[in-house]
Amino acid sequence: MYQRVKKYASVFVIPVFAIISFLGHNWWAFALPILTFVWVPMAELFTEQSGGNFSEEQERKALEDPYYDRLLYLMVPLQFIIIFTGLYLINHPQTVAVNLNISKDPIHLLGDLSWIRGIVWTKFELVGKLFAMGICCGVIGINLGHELGHRFTKFERFLAKSLLLTSMYMHFIIEHNRGHHNRVATDEDPATARRGEILYFFWIRSIIFGYISAWKLEMERLKKMEIPFFSLKNEMIQFVLIQGSFAGLICILFGLKGMVFFLLSALIGGLLLETVNYIEHYGLQRIKNKVTNTYEKVFPTHSWNSNHKIGRIYLFELTRHSDHHYVASRKYQILRHFDESPQMPFGYPSMMVIATIPPLWFFVMHRHIEKHKQLLATRNRFAS
Repeated sequence: MYQRVKKYASVFVIPVFAIISFLGHNWWAFALPILTFVWVPMAELFTEQSGGNFSEEQERKALEDPYYDRLLYLMVPLQFIIIFTGLYLINHPQTVAVNLNISKDPIHLLGDLSWIRGIVWTKFELVGKLFAMGICCGVIGINLGHELGHRFTKFERFLAKSLLLTSMYMHFIIEHNRGHHNRVATDEDPATARRGEILYFFWIRSIIFGYISAWKLEMERLKKMEIPFFSLKNEMIQFVLIQGSFAGLICILFGLKGMVFFLLSALIGGLLLETVNYIEHYGLQRIKNKVTNTYEKVFPTHSWNSNHKIGRIYLFELTRHSDHHYVASRKYQILRHFDESPQMPFGYPSMMVIATIPPLWFFVMHRHIEKHKQLLATRNRFAS
């Protein structure tokens, strides 16, 4: 148990590398993006998978151990510290930046045109810092907001909304919990990618229709409770006001440049979430009963699973997504592996990178979809 507790503490590498990115010059500004999209995917190629599950006794102990919840709670203030520290450092590069200088860079061919070199490197570094904050918005802000958003206490749901605020994605708690979990692996779900759908088109569809869906779901809730639409009890109106106020606060503290930087970071965080959505259910479909016009129950076969250890830790077990959709209330530390769930050939971080190259993604995934269908057909024959 100690080893399992200890390994989750390694997620603190994310805020540490984020600060390195904010402080760093030249390639050091890309410390966190390189860790996330280069080193973690490469490391997953050389590390074994782990398909083991807890015993009932181990599960009970894991649920009773307060460490797992406290780690999530600690990440909430840490996320706000990352956001505000990053914005301050970016606004005051001359006074606080630590020059982690690299002797050679690809711009050295410009020779004495140092002023051009300086402009190019400044913009180049800013991109790295932007993606560093965006990764924090996605991996900590939305991902952990997602985990806490499935909890039942008011305190934990408040923490979930606070994390989602740092990515300007507060509507996610409505659309994901009340919409996506009910409609997953169907054509009615904006967050389920169809077979052959390109990631970049999926981003547009999922973001727009997911947001619209959140408004519709909240309207349905208010109607059942006989509460008028224009009311502060309308959570979507609350979210608009809170997010607008938060953006305004950042503008006051860090200026227009700081606010734009934050909003772009939040956008990157949202796109990371939608990329995860894309790979989680790509090409999977629940069977619809044409007589009752209802879909079959959600099973572990309707989500792509990954047991690659590094991705599991980096994303707080989100990669064991089959069990999450099978029993949404299960906490991250006790999520299970199912033999019948479709398995990703690589970990989630690797698959996110592959998804950005549609031909490669289709080449890899379509073969695994067919393989999964054949496996299910074989098991069904034996079962009958």
